[in-house]
Amino acid sequence: MKNRLKVARAEHNISQAELAEKVGVSRQTINSIEVGRYTPSAVLALKIARAFGKMAEEIFQLEDSD
Repeated sequence: MKNRLKVARAEHNISQAELAEKVGVSRQTINSIEVGRYTPSAVLALKIARAFGKMAEEIFQLEDSD
């Protein structure tokens, strides 16, 4: 799964720690998602998208290998 999480954070000028607090996870979880080490649950992906006022598909995209 690819994601545009780092780009979305930059567009909204929000740190990993601020986003983590908004969605109820650790900053390390946000970092792991950004670098592709961790795939968020559907619930977490939706919470992240909601934090940016976007649809989940605008931040997370399936790759052919998924």
